[in-house]
Amino acid sequence: MARTNHALTTNQKWTIASTSAGFALENMDVMFLSFALSSIMASLQINGMQAGFISSITNLGMLVGGILFGIIGDRVGRVKTFSYTVFIFAIATAAMFWAQNITMIYIFRFIAGIGAGGEYGVGITLIAENFDQRRIGTMTSIAAIGGQVGAVLAAVVAGFVLMTWGWRELFLIGVVPVLLTYFIRRHLRESDEFLAAKAAQKDPKKRVQVRRLFKTPRLAYQTLALMVMVIVQIAGYFGLMNWLPSIMQKQLHLSVSGSSWWMIATIVGMSIGMLVYGRILDYFGPRWAFGIFLVASAASVFGITLAYNQVTLLLAGAILGFFSNGMFGGYGAVISRLYPTEIRSTANNVIVNTGRAIGGFSSVVIGFLLDHYSLIVVMIFLAGLYCLSFIVMFTIPGFKTLATAPHKDLPTIATK
Repeated sequence: MARTNHALTTNQKWTIASTSAGFALENMDVMFLSFALSSIMASLQINGMQAGFISSITNLGMLVGGILFGIIGDRVGRVKTFSYTVFIFAIATAAMFWAQNITMIYIFRFIAGIGAGGEYGVGITLIAENFDQRRIGTMTSIAAIGGQVGAVLAAVVAGFVLMTWGWRELFLIGVVPVLLTYFIRRHLRESDEFLAAKAAQKDPKKRVQVRRLFKTPRLAYQTLALMVMVIVQIAGYFGLMNWLPSIMQKQLHLSVSGSSWWMIATIVGMSIGMLVYGRILDYFGPRWAFGIFLVASAASVFGITLAYNQVTLLLAGAILGFFSNGMFGGYGAVISRLYPTEIRSTANNVIVNTGRAIGGFSSVVIGFLLDHYSLIVVMIFLAGLYCLSFIVMFTIPGFKTLATAPHKDLPTIATK
């Protein structure tokens, strides 16, 4: 078990640095697609439906990769698996340079999704097993902030590369994460907790199965309830990042000369929110942390409708980002504490990537609502999702136990 004082061991430093960098590069890859989409459409002469399916097929790849690499991570180790996932999404992203038609793009994005989907759960599991349980919320939130840093880097890099060269060259930069795999394999080692769990197994070759997440009625409900919460989290995020800049311009008649400034303000709010949320989670437990942030998220979506100039718009975006995405790092922390070591990687990847695959379709729903109803209906929809997550959260028995349960008792909590 990791040390309980605040001084970090060498392996802990490499763990948090590697996972943060991995999440940053993964998010940078996802944002590259957003920035390059219009250029891809013009270059390959594809329509909006074909272009929209690029994101959908990436999310489906994430679900496949989440299940596949979650199982591999629990069977062969977190460090090896983490480096595999980074390598796969890096090479598949760079392969976009040679894409000559929409079919090739679908194939490369699906493969990139497989790598990206596997990376999250394995990375979060690495953190959970290398830090004291009283610091997991803070550390997973710090790693999640890495993803936001990646979004900012993507905006800067895409602005320069797209203007200077083109969208193919932009994706070629995706090969950079391959270098990260070298440092992961050279400097990281498996946690003592994982090694002890593998040594204690009576049958080391026993297959890890997804159905273990549904072994008992209580465990099945816990897994499904967490999936619902992650679906809401992802749905809110996609609605926030994909549609709100457009809503500001079309519905509220506000100039977002810097839609990029709006995005940066929102990302800053998200990053601060993650740090604050992680602290609350570690000190007061998941019920208080999720309760506060879910209620505040439901209320803050309406703050956008009160914006009347550039300053209030940036402030509303930062506040909404603070609460709505501040929770993201917490899901991995909670899942890691609710499931035993031997299926922890699988649990993280299956639950989170199911949320990604389903929650990602919120963009379609919001687009439909904007076509047929008013802006306030969209906000009611988003607020309703957060209220649903709030209700579901209070029905998960393990959330109450996590505030006091010692780490060694967690397998009992998860499987009894």
